[in-house]
Amino acid sequence: MPSDLVRTTVVDALQDALQRAHERGLLTLRSMPLLTLDLPKRAEWGDLASTVAMNLASSERRAPLEVAQIILDNMSKREAIFDRVEIAKPGFLNMTVKPKLWLAVLGEIESSGAAYGRCDLGQGRKVLIEFVSANPTGPLHVGHGRGAAVGQALARLLIAAGYHVVQEYYINDAGRQMKLLGASVYVRYQERMGRAASLPEDGYHGEYINDVAGLVADRLGDALLTLPAPEAESRCRDLAYAELLEAIQKDLKEFGIVFDSWYSEAGQSATGVVDQVLNELRTRALVFEEDGALWFRSSVYGDEKDRVVRKREGDYTYLAADIAYHRDKLQRGYDLLIDVWGADHHGYIPRMQAVVQAYGHPADRLRVVLVQMVHLLRGGAKVEMSKRAGEFVTMREVLSEVGADAAKFFFLMRRSDTPLDFDLELAKRRSADNPVYYVQYAHARLASVFRVAQERGIVVPKTGEADLSLLADADSLALVRKLSAYPSVLEGSAAALEPHRVTFYLQELAGLIHTYYFKHRVLPTVSAEESTEEEPAFGSEAAAQCRNHREPLTPAVTAARLVLMGQVRQVLENGLSLLGISAPDRM
Repeated sequence: MPSDLVRTTVVDALQDALQRAHERGLLTLRSMPLLTLDLPKRAEWGDLASTVAMNLASSERRAPLEVAQIILDNMSKREAIFDRVEIAKPGFLNMTVKPKLWLAVLGEIESSGAAYGRCDLGQGRKVLIEFVSANPTGPLHVGHGRGAAVGQALARLLIAAGYHVVQEYYINDAGRQMKLLGASVYVRYQERMGRAASLPEDGYHGEYINDVAGLVADRLGDALLTLPAPEAESRCRDLAYAELLEAIQKDLKEFGIVFDSWYSEAGQSATGVVDQVLNELRTRALVFEEDGALWFRSSVYGDEKDRVVRKREGDYTYLAADIAYHRDKLQRGYDLLIDVWGADHHGYIPRMQAVVQAYGHPADRLRVVLVQMVHLLRGGAKVEMSKRAGEFVTMREVLSEVGADAAKFFFLMRRSDTPLDFDLELAKRRSADNPVYYVQYAHARLASVFRVAQERGIVVPKTGEADLSLLADADSLALVRKLSAYPSVLEGSAAALEPHRVTFYLQELAGLIHTYYFKHRVLPTVSAEESTEEEPAFGSEAAAQCRNHREPLTPAVTAARLVLMGQVRQVLENGLSLLGISAPDRM
C-alpha cells in the first residue's frame, strides 16, 4: 500500500469526484463510502485500484461500470495526480499515479527519519504484553527464543503504532514443577556427597541439574544431609531457582530482550489473592463445588466445558493462578492484554477469554499469539538434542553459534503460528542465500556508497536540493513505491500482531536495492580501471554483466540517486530496528 501522502492524495481525489457527482445529481450517495485502496494484481494495471464503484452499485441501482464512469468523469484532479485512470470489469478503477507524487515520498521519509512509518493506530491505549514466561526450572530452549523474538517485535511494533506498551515476564515459580526441581537437585546433591538416591518420576535431567547441585554443595557442604528430606529439597529448590532465573535473565539480555516488569506467581500466592479471587467468583455463582473439587463456570462464556480450579486434594490448578494473574492485569488498567504462548496452549485460550469476560470485559480484551515449534537443522539435517539440557537445544547454544541478529530474523521469517525450519549453517552463511545477511548487507552496501561519496567530496543533497524528476525511470520508481508501502506494512503488522510481515517487506526492499545497485551507478568512476563503490560480496554473473553496461552519469543524476539511496537506507534501518536487529554499516 502507498504511504500516507500518496494514499491521502488519491483518496481525496476520489472523494472530490464523488462529491461533485452527488452535487450534479448523478449519484444519490446517502453517505460517503469508506474508501480503501488496493494493489492491482498485475503491475501493468496501474499503481493502485479502488472498488468504490462496485461497493456503490447496489445502493445507486446502477451497474458498477456505469458508477465507475461517473466517478471518472467527475474527477477534477485527474490530470494533476494521475498519468492514467482506467476502468476494468467488473468496475475497478485502476490508477497510475504521476511520478512527481510518488517522489514526494522521499521528502516525507527525510523529514520523518527514524519516525517514518509510525502511526497513531493505538491512540495511546495501554497494552501489557506477556511473553517467554518459562518455568525457572531449566535453561531457555530454542522455542523460548522464538517466543522472545516475537514478543519483542510485537512490543516494538505496537509502540511504533501509537500504543503505550509494557513488557512483562510471568515467573512460574510455584507449584509441582518447582517441587520437582528441588527434589531433582537434592538427588544429584546426595550423589555428590556419596549417598545413593534416585530421581523422582518426571524429575529433571540434564547436566545443568548436576551443575546446580555442585553449586549447592560448594555453598552448603554436607549440611543438607542432616535435614529432613522435605526441608533439604526446599533449600535446593530455592538455590536452584535463584541460579536458573539469573541464567534466564542473562540469556535474555544477551538476546537484547529487556522486560519492564517481572511478576512472580509465588509472590501472588503468598498474598492469598487466589483464594480471594475464587471466593469473589463463588459469590457470583461463577465458581461452584462438585465432587469435592471447585470449578470455574467457563462454559457460560463460550468455553466447551467448565474447568477445575481446585482439586479434591486441595491443590490449585494452573487456571486458578492464571485467573488471579489476569484479574490483576485488568485491574492495572490495561486496554489490551497480549499473551504470547506456545502453540500447545491453543486449547487454553477459550478458558482465559472466559476469565476476561467474567470480569466484565469483551473476550478480545485478551489476544493470544501462538508460537509454533522450531526445527533446528544443520545443512538440512536435524540437529541432535543438547546434552547439557537433556531434552532440548538451548537458546544460548543457538545464540553462541549464529548471534542474536540472525536468530531473531530467522525466528521472525514465518508466521509465528506455523512451524519453523531454522538451518544453523544457512544463518551463518555470508551470501545472498542467507536472508538476514541479504538485508543487513543492503544497508551496509548503501553505507559504503555514502562513505565513498564523503571521501571524494561529493555533497549529498537534501531532497529539496535535487532534481527528483531524474528518478522517473522504472527501477527508481519501483524502489520509491516500495518505500511508500512501509507505513502500511507497519500498521498492518501491528493491527494483525504479525511481525513476520516486516521481515517479508525488508527482504523485498533489499532485493530491489541489490538489483538497482548492479543496474545503475550512483557515483561516477574516477577512471576506467577504478571502481569507486565497494564491490559486493555476492552477485550473479548476469548482474555483473549489468554492472559493466552502466549508463554515464551527470552530477544531477548522482545527486538525485544519492537522495534515493539515503531514504532506502533509512527505511532499512527503521525496519530492522522494529525487529530488534542491528543495521550495520560494514560487513
